[in-house]
Amino acid sequence: MATHRVHDDAPDTEQAFLRLADSPRGPEHDVLSEELVEAWLPMAHRLARRFRNKGESVEDLEQVAAVGLVKAVDRYDLGKGPFEPFAVPTITGELRRHFRDHTWDVRVPRRVQDLRNRVRFARRDLMNRAGQQEKEPGAEEIARETGLAPDEVREGLEALNSYRSLSLEAETGSSEDGFSLADSLGAPDPGFELVTDREAAKDGLRLLPERERTILYLRFFEDMTQARIGEELGISQMHVSRLISRSCARIRDRAHRAPQPQAA
Repeated sequence: MATHRVHDDAPDTEQAFLRLADSPRGPEHDVLSEELVEAWLPMAHRLARRFRNKGESVEDLEQVAAVGLVKAVDRYDLGKGPFEPFAVPTITGELRRHFRDHTWDVRVPRRVQDLRNRVRFARRDLMNRAGQQEKEPGAEEIARETGLAPDEVREGLEALNSYRSLSLEAETGSSEDGFSLADSLGAPDPGFELVTDREAAKDGLRLLPERERTILYLRFFEDMTQARIGEELGISQMHVSRLISRSCARIRDRAHRAPQPQAA
């Protein structure tokens, strides 16, 4: 018969499954399904607790296990044997998919996740064999064990370090100076902006009279004061100031009116 009680939390629901099989899709069918799910929830929660040391809260794992239980009740056929042996792989599969799809800090393709699992299990098995407890197996050895190509093994080994990421506040090395990963991040080079500004100003500079170009050069490249420039050119400091303001305005206006590069 369909009932086979494997654990103490396995209820006797054979008659309920018989009624469910005989009922057409509709309200009565839904009520029977809900009753069966509720009856088997302790079993689903027990399976969820097996994964409690993997970084997820027990409450979240129990919800995932309940989703797997709903699927198992919906797919179960009395001809498939006892319900519990049928439901357990469905529920644990749902839990494993949850970890595979939702708990990686660094998102990697599913193919790489599968490579990671195959490499991880093969690496563990090789290290547990006699005489290899202290030896780290190489990529070629794991490739022979799994039947994977060496490049696939190396990809799986890299993915072993992608499951959890370090905080930017994590300290690096063994130094006591508090140097963290954030301290190693680069910053935009101000020289890039300077290059952009110079290129934007070139066209406007070429259109200025020679005297105004000379004044700008003396002021901004030779760092001369306006008074000194006036003495060099035989004009007043006020006139130098007006020429600088007018020249800069012309250059800026020319840069703003320059045609923008077209998108490819």
